Amino acid sequence: MKLIPTLFAGVAFVLSAVAAQAEVRFGVMNESYPPFFAKDASGQWQGWEIDLMNAVCEEMKEKCSIVDVSWDGLIPALQSKKFDVIWSSMSNTAERSKVIDFTDKYYNTPSTLIGRKDQKPGATADDVKGKTIGIQVSTIQSEYYKKYFSVAAEEKTYQTLDEAFQDLASGRIDYVFGDSLALDAFLKSDGGKDCCAKMGDVADDKEILGAGVSGGLRKEDTELKAKLNSAIAAVQASGQYGAITKKYFDFDIYGAK
Repeated sequence: MKLIPTLFAGVAFVLSAVAAQAEVRFGVMNESYPPFFAKDASGQWQGWEIDLMNAVCEEMKEKCSIVDVSWDGLIPALQSKKFDVIWSSMSNTAERSKVIDFTDKYYNTPSTLIGRKDQKPGATADDVKGKTIGIQVSTIQSEYYKKYFSVAAEEKTYQTLDEAFQDLASGRIDYVFGDSLALDAFLKSDGGKDCCAKMGDVADDKEILGAGVSGGLRKEDTELKAKLNSAIAAVQASGQYGAITKKYFDFDIYGAK
């Protein structure tokens, strides 16, 4: 007779374990990256990428949650199954595709160089000769620097863009190199609008800069990839993508088809 409660307890445990896994966990970098994602005063994640995630989850009819880790820990955390998809403005590059898979693109913007207003405009090796460029570690811009700028300028790496922005504003470095939208947000901020300006977009190199920002997945998660791709397409077709984008930008951030 005592086996029956034990059996029910075992069934309940299995069901609760299944329920606990019945959500899609999205991995996000644990620092502010406005306007894509940032925590508000109550500690809740907000921003364009979060709104898009919510729309995609609603389309998939899935419960979703956010797990935040450091930028350079995102791929290792995905591989160790701490979450299910990287949703953190990560570009789909050939190098990253060797170790993880990607969804279809959900936005694409240029890589840009910004600097103090007394710097010469331009975004070539000749323009930055003898200068110091601040770059976040483990980014496509760091790889681009190695190929195009390393012969002319010094690289100073940072764990976060905010640290690079602080050094730029104080004059400790000459430039910051990163995604145009994140850098533009800094230029519009109180800390950046007086000191700094856009120097220019760098020449495109898809092998390094990638084919746009996508969700990162474990290679074996083909079913989840198909669901995400279908949901991303549906959100675009329904007009939700455009409505979300208009809340944050006055131009198209999807890029060329």
